[in-house]
Amino acid sequence: MRRWSTALGRELRLLDDVALEVRAGEHWVVLGPNGAGKTTLMHLAAAMSQPSSGTVEVLGARLGAVDVRALRERIGFVDARLARSLRGHLTGLQTVMTGAFNTIIPQVRRLKPEHEERARALMALVSAEELADRRFEDCSQGERQRLLLARALMADPELLLLDEPAAGLDLPGREGLLGALATLARDRPALPTVTVTHHLEEIAPSTTHALLLRSGRILAAGPVADVLTSERVSDAFALAVDVRGRCGRWAAAVRHGADEG
Repeated sequence: MRRWSTALGRELRLLDDVALEVRAGEHWVVLGPNGAGKTTLMHLAAAMSQPSSGTVEVLGARLGAVDVRALRERIGFVDARLARSLRGHLTGLQTVMTGAFNTIIPQVRRLKPEHEERARALMALVSAEELADRRFEDCSQGERQRLLLARALMADPELLLLDEPAAGLDLPGREGLLGALATLARDRPALPTVTVTHHLEEIAPSTTHALLLRSGRILAAGPVADVLTSERVSDAFALAVDVRGRCGRWAAAVRHGADEG
């Protein structure tokens, strides 16, 4: 559980009685409305926050009893803050190589030829080879997200966390990113991933499990087809919607003439 105290001294529970276990080879999507606790959950999983009560174990290490700096090196994490913190003048290749030591600038003295080889291989994996010499600030948002995905894989993480990776992308950018995630799931089948999104259309076809959050509590969790039902998604977002799934892709549409629940 994670708590905050407000200026009036009231306790605000950001997550309450949340239990989630992600196993090797599983690909989870976390959905819920604004304020549901999705980002808080991701920050705990990324060892960027500590729980105010309860326990959090990541890759076999319990938060509060482990060097979080060493733990973070085992986790690939992509969110909006990362994109803003990187140096825009770096090329795509240099941006990816900063992931070797999880820094915002390349550690030139520590980098070896094999680091560049790995960076180029990862850029090919996410279909970003043509961005090697392009400045990061000159890339589209979709191109940046693919570079950040490659960067997150540079240190060969044991867990990959993606906080709204498709936010703000146009249709080609979104589909390019989802294609990269599908390729990653195929080429690294044991790597577990957790992706936060607001929109069912942004769920990668490789997704195996889903978690629905509302007001810091779990409404449903389990195999994606069992969780992403019209009833459960409507309950999570307090809006009557029809959910459709086909070939690993998902979509939701408001029911005509239905009132918000």
